[in-house]
Amino acid sequence: MSTLEFNETLVRLESNLISFAKGFTRNEEDARDLTQETMLKALTYRDYYKPQTNFKAWVFTIMRNVFINQYRRNSKSKTLFDFSKDLYLLANSVANHETPNNYIYNKEINNKINALNEEYKQPFLMHYEGFKYKEISDKLDIPIGTVKSRIFIARKKLMEQLPEFESSL
Repeated sequence: MSTLEFNETLVRLESNLISFAKGFTRNEEDARDLTQETMLKALTYRDYYKPQTNFKAWVFTIMRNVFINQYRRNSKSKTLFDFSKDLYLLANSVANHETPNNYIYNKEINNKINALNEEYKQPFLMHYEGFKYKEISDKLDIPIGTVKSRIFIARKKLMEQLPEFESSL
């Protein structure tokens, strides 16, 4: 299949892709975004398409995989782990943070984090915010091993000071 044929076939599938995407997203704008991402992936990985196979199925599989990966990424960022006996996964929603107990717990944890020496606090907070070890190392201009060590020590100090929260740190 030539590049021109590939592109034309892909463009002809656009309305079908949008309809299929609506089944996943339940939202017109998100469906268009998912379709655009799918078409971009199809163009990027065009060399992986095997001629004489079902092109439509190949593109729809790409869409399904893109949606699953986005869903997993979003779910991970909105999930808390409860390390109690039952090991629940809790959705990280506004309702989970507005209780008086959570307010008190967050304040207590933040006070202990702020009381850490700066050399431990800064790498710990950056790691908590989602920075990778390499990014922390580059930003603070210290070796990766030092970053890992300081984060480990910060966690250990916090676990000693906050034994009731030990499993969540």
